[in-house]
Amino acid sequence: MSPITIAAVKEQAGEIPVHAAIHAQLQSCATRKTKGGKPYLELVFADSTGHFSLKVWSDSPIYDVAEKLAENTIVRLEGEWTQNQYGVNPNHLTWHLLDDTAIANFLAGDPATREKQERDYADIQRLCASITDPRLHGLCAQFLQQMGDRFRRTAAAKKNHHARRGGLVEHVAQMMRSAAALCPVYPELNRDLLLTGVIFHDCGKLWENSYPEDGFGQIHSIHGEMLGHIPLGIELVNKLWNDLLAGPDAEAWKALKPPTEMTRLHLLHLIGSHHGHFEFGSPVLPRTPEAFALHYIDNLDAKMEMLRDAYSQATEIAPGIYDRVFPLPTNLVRPLSTFIPPPPSPDNNTGAD
Repeated sequence: MSPITIAAVKEQAGEIPVHAAIHAQLQSCATRKTKGGKPYLELVFADSTGHFSLKVWSDSPIYDVAEKLAENTIVRLEGEWTQNQYGVNPNHLTWHLLDDTAIANFLAGDPATREKQERDYADIQRLCASITDPRLHGLCAQFLQQMGDRFRRTAAAKKNHHARRGGLVEHVAQMMRSAAALCPVYPELNRDLLLTGVIFHDCGKLWENSYPEDGFGQIHSIHGEMLGHIPLGIELVNKLWNDLLAGPDAEAWKALKPPTEMTRLHLLHLIGSHHGHFEFGSPVLPRTPEAFALHYIDNLDAKMEMLRDAYSQATEIAPGIYDRVFPLPTNLVRPLSTFIPPPPSPDNNTGAD
C-alpha cells in the first residue's frame, strides 16, 4: 500500500474508517495521566503537509515500543483511520521503521506541497524586487540572501494555520499578493512599506517555529521560548538595518525622503502592532494605515487557511452543516457554490437561415 500524506488522511477520514498508511516523523512524545491515574503517551507526528497527535494507552500492545521511540524517528503508520472533533485516530495500528530509500523520499517532502512553496517563494522574490524605496528594497534582498533557507523551512504557527514546514512562505506570499492587490484600492497605503512589513511581520518565527534541514518536527528554541517572535523580529530588522547603514549606499540615503530613521521606525511599528490587540501579544496597537492593513491581511489569511483545513476535516452532522473544528468558534455551513450561467436557449439563436 502506497503511503499518503497527513493532510490526505485528515481530508479522507471521517466516521467511516479509511485504511491507509502514513510515513511520518515523531515530533514529540510526552507521558500523561488519565483522571484515574493511568499513564498514557501523547505522540505528535509530522510530515511536509502537517501534523497530528496520537494517544497510546498503557494497555496497548505498542505502548512499550512507543515509549522507547526516539524523537525524529521516521516510521510507517498503518491502520483504520477515523476522525472526530478531537482529530484523527487510528484503529488496529501497526508501525515499523523505514529503510534508507523510504527515508530519503520522505525527507524530500510531498511533491505537490513542495511545488506550491516554490511558486510562492518566487512570488515573494518578484514582489520584493518591485519595492522602489532603496532602503526597504535592500533590506528585503539582504533578508532573502542571508535567511532564505531558514525562511523556507519555517512554519507560520505551531498549530491552527500554516503549521507545517514552509508554511511561513505560503502565508507571506499570500499576504503579499493581497497587499499588492489592495494598495491601488486604498491609495493612502504606502505600498513599499506595507510589502516590507508583510515579509518581516513574522520573521521572528525563524527562531520560534523553524524546522531542521532534515526533518518535519519543529525545533524548540530557547530564544523563541523566552522572547517570542515579535521582539525577535524587531531585533532582526534592527540588525539588518544597521548592516545596511554601514554599507556603501548609506551616505546617499541621507538625502532621501521620508528620512531613513523614520522609515525604520514605521517598519518596526508594523512588526510590533501586527497582532492588533494587547491581549494577543502586540506590545503596541496599530497607529498607521499600513499597520491596520497588515493586521487585517494577516488575520484574513490565517482565517481562510483555518477554514480550508476545517472543511477538509470536519464531520457533516446534518446536510450542509459541519461540526465545529478548533480554533474556529462555531459549526461551519457548506459554502455557496459559484454561479454557473445556464446555456443559451436554442430559441434565442439568431443564426442566418
